[in-house]
Amino acid sequence: MQITHVSDTRLIILGSVLAFAGFLLGGITGAQYQQYMIQSRQFDVCYDYTPDGNSVAVKCNEKIQDMLFFLVSSLGLIGVGVFVLVKGVRGKWDQNVKSDEMVGPNK
Repeated sequence: MQITHVSDTRLIILGSVLAFAGFLLGGITGAQYQQYMIQSRQFDVCYDYTPDGNSVAVKCNEKIQDMLFFLVSSLGLIGVGVFVLVKGVRGKWDQNVKSDEMVGPNK
């Protein structure tokens, strides 16, 4: 099985997108679970508040596990993005084209 090489510029773009997606996922989910962390430190029971103003008791441990899952997912995306970004930067650039592979008028 032959592996085709991905352009270094594409790796840089892909790494940037993955790292940005990790920060975005962490920011969005972190804001949702912040209230459960505060409630778990202060009280034994956590409450989820519905839009109509009612409170529903939820298990703090389950919410913290969900938060940790999203945190690990976010850090994983950021880590993979940085790894791909570094591989793209350290690779040979697209401008280093062999003379027999050049296309265009200055061939």
